Amino acid sequence: MIVASSAAALAADSVTFKSADDALRQGISAFNGGYYELAVPALEVVAETNPSVGRYYLARIYADNEGAYTDHAHAYQLFKALADDLQDVDPDDEALAPIAAKSLTAVSRYLRTGISEIKVKPNTRDADRSLQRAALTFNDEDAQFELAKVLLRGEGPDIKLGGDDDASSKIENGRHWLSRLSRSGHAGAQAFLADLLWRGKFVTKDQVTALRLIDVAVANAPPHERVWIDDIYQNIFCNAGEGVRQQATGSVAEWHNRYGRRQEEPVDKNGLDDLSARPIRTCANGEIVKPIGKLSDATETSLEVPKPALGREVSTPPAFVPADSSAAPSTGLSFAPVQ
Repeated sequence: MIVASSAAALAADSVTFKSADDALRQGISAFNGGYYELAVPALEVVAETNPSVGRYYLARIYADNEGAYTDHAHAYQLFKALADDLQDVDPDDEALAPIAAKSLTAVSRYLRTGISEIKVKPNTRDADRSLQRAALTFNDEDAQFELAKVLLRGEGPDIKLGGDDDASSKIENGRHWLSRLSRSGHAGAQAFLADLLWRGKFVTKDQVTALRLIDVAVANAPPHERVWIDDIYQNIFCNAGEGVRQQATGSVAEWHNRYGRRQEEPVDKNGLDDLSARPIRTCANGEIVKPIGKLSDATETSLEVPKPALGREVSTPPAFVPADSSAAPSTGLSFAPVQ
């Protein structure tokens, strides 16, 4: 029997686990459900026998601004140690490569702003280097999404699609990554791009495409990304006029088929999922926020876009396609930069 000795464990008098595997199972289950008070003592036990996994999930808990354990200095130190320890890991290592990539991405984010509590100064050069390695060497989709957002700000590493190294070329590159990720089913990129399309920022305003895309993103969203993606969906859905909704509904099932991604259903053996019901959202007029179209049984069974393994190569979707391109299907995901 293993006894956890953390402050969280002591607060609960004692937390015991039959084995390291039992601690791992309970720690991940509690983490996925957002029950950090249960996850922390279990993951501290895991960190003793499986340091990479235990420290990674603990770092994510400390980095969560919405949790009760927020400690960005501690999170950075854990992510930095992981990135250093795993710097020579094989990008094809399905167990460790994703942890290395996501740790590098987190380190990059912290280095871009600095951490005053531990006197870590902003260092954009090292931030760019870490993010580029995570996105390109490890081919991590979440790192590529972070890269897209950084490039859209006119910042980030000099990864050229062509042309001079200036803000406009970085923005073009950022649109490219958003397009690529959205076509391959990345929920975060789809939601972010839908918001840009809705507002007409960096791309030509297209509210119908925005509504279709955010509807797909909501269906694609993993549990830890649902809140902010639902926020974007609520804003677009509630402000979309009847004409926009009708146009979007006509082909939304096809969009789910093209750009959808199956989400694995969590296996809940502890009954924690019963406590995680998603709230009912409403518009200002009282209308319930709901999907604009539901997949038919036939469409659901035809979905052939599996979730790629983290850190693995996925098929490269078409690059940025201008909205007036004759090659772009009328119901496809196409958009143009603002003029």
